[in-house]
Amino acid sequence: MLLDLFLCFVQVGLFSIGGGYAAMPMIQAKAVEHYHWLTMGEFTDLMTIAEMTPGSLGVNCATFAGMRVAGILGAIISVLGVLAPTFTLCALAAVFFEKFKNSRALKNIMVGVRPAALGIIVAVMIDLSRTNYLVDGVFAWRTAVIALIAFYLLARRKWSVPKVIVLSALLGLLT
Repeated sequence: MLLDLFLCFVQVGLFSIGGGYAAMPMIQAKAVEHYHWLTMGEFTDLMTIAEMTPGSLGVNCATFAGMRVAGILGAIISVLGVLAPTFTLCALAAVFFEKFKNSRALKNIMVGVRPAALGIIVAVMIDLSRTNYLVDGVFAWRTAVIALIAFYLLARRKWSVPKVIVLSALLGLLT
């Protein structure tokens, strides 16, 4: 189990180019669909908690999933797994940065990676939206209204994220 946790989160850390949001589909595929460590509802809760807590989304997800599956040791192993590729790649990048910093090939690769990461993020948003806004096949309109209010306050009124989270939580408790 611990080896599975480590290898699962090594893959997440290695292949989630684009940050935490790009890691979500891989975490979902591994933790929910492949290993069945989490249900889709637990995965949605995991994403919410990981986003609200300080730190990297990948590390927060690894901590929660590892703790859920194998306790404290599972959380530690999962975090080491998700961080191992980053540490390794950063060390290699530091060594080779000067040699390749003006490489045309590297610049071209990054041009292709950015839209792919955006596509992955959009796919996760669609999956999470289905989970949050369709409850037993019924559209959760109260949840959608809260989301629209939150979006309006963030985009138009420029409210801070913590204020919007608190207001959304209060509205959720009232509905």
